[in-house]
Amino acid sequence: MPADLAVIGLGHLGLPLAQAATAAAIATVGYDTDPRRVAELRAGRVPAEVCDRSLTAAGIRRMLSAGFRATTEDAELGKVRTAVICAPTRLGEDRALDLSAVGEAARALAARLRPRTTVLLESAVYPGTTEDYLRPILEAGSGLRAGQDFHLAYSPSRLDPGNREYGYTNTPKVIGGLTPACTEAAAAFYGRICERVVRARGPREAEAVKVLETNYRHVNIALANEMAVFCHDIGVDLWDVVRCAETKPFGFQAFRPGPGVGGHGVPIDPNYISYKGRSLGYPLRMVELAQEVNGRMPRYVIQRCATLLNEHGKSARGARVLLLGVGYKADVGDQEGSPAREIASRLMEMGAQLSYHDPHVPQWRVLGQPVPRADCPLEAAAAADLTVLLQHHRSYDLQGLTVKAQLLLDTRGASPAGAAHRL
Repeated sequence: MPADLAVIGLGHLGLPLAQAATAAAIATVGYDTDPRRVAELRAGRVPAEVCDRSLTAAGIRRMLSAGFRATTEDAELGKVRTAVICAPTRLGEDRALDLSAVGEAARALAARLRPRTTVLLESAVYPGTTEDYLRPILEAGSGLRAGQDFHLAYSPSRLDPGNREYGYTNTPKVIGGLTPACTEAAAAFYGRICERVVRARGPREAEAVKVLETNYRHVNIALANEMAVFCHDIGVDLWDVVRCAETKPFGFQAFRPGPGVGGHGVPIDPNYISYKGRSLGYPLRMVELAQEVNGRMPRYVIQRCATLLNEHGKSARGARVLLLGVGYKADVGDQEGSPAREIASRLMEMGAQLSYHDPHVPQWRVLGQPVPRADCPLEAAAAADLTVLLQHHRSYDLQGLTVKAQLLLDTRGASPAGAAHRL
């Protein structure tokens, strides 16, 4: 059966879309250049690197039984009415987004692109990418004109892995097309999946929505992290401050500190526009400062660990340290950008004897070495000189941990006030 939709890139962006489309009875084919990932999906398994609790082996099997197909054959891309590019984009060493995967996906699609196809981009990109980067690749490879021969639009991904209230279908979908007709074509497609579609003025505005939403998160978490350090230094309970502040019914939204910021939604500074070979000539200062503040937090956690051990007559060298939760957010095993790795690396370099527990991460390696995994977090906490709660997974017994742990550093403020040392 020919597919109606091609999802290009079957990672943390593409698979949730494919699942939602299949559930909406849209004939869907998933294209990925990684044969191992495709083989896992064909076998009814979730690829190891896709750590989203909404994606289960049972869910993948339901997708397959409903007609979903995973393939490495780009010939499939020429048989669909809609193609959505969900390629990953990450920050390179120069702090610029790496658009190479988007380019590869676009070239594979362009060679097969047919007239009247709707092409959508969901990857996190800079404003202008759809028009100035993606469009030329598609037009050069296909000989077709965007806005005339095929529709082209951008829609920022708003996925929140582990969120039990909001998923793909009930989160409003922002779209911005190259032309009004492109916008309506995108709206017609997403309207089959999502409860609400929000039309932006154009692709640049839709791309800027992603920049604003991502940077909003990072800037506000940075403020909470700065307040955490400040309040600790002056002997104020930050968590009580946040609890009281969030009762204000207007003008305030509560953000909470932590050991660092991870995830796929990296802070984006449009000062770094590598694909144009130029910059704006000035940075977004708030974004730069937020990244600087959040980037310091793993080192601050290490400092607190060393101080706590020292206060109890122990050195970091030789200390048994247990890390609880090594993914980038609660109830998710995805380790993209997780501060746990830097914290673990520094502890190991200081000579600590490290172990970890995470119900969603069966194996973990740091500095090329496997880190021993504790079977029972309560027993491991009782045996450790210091236990550090990095993620508050629902399965963790915080009351039990505060009783069992010799020393507990809670970086998430999840433990009862006065029961543990909190960030």
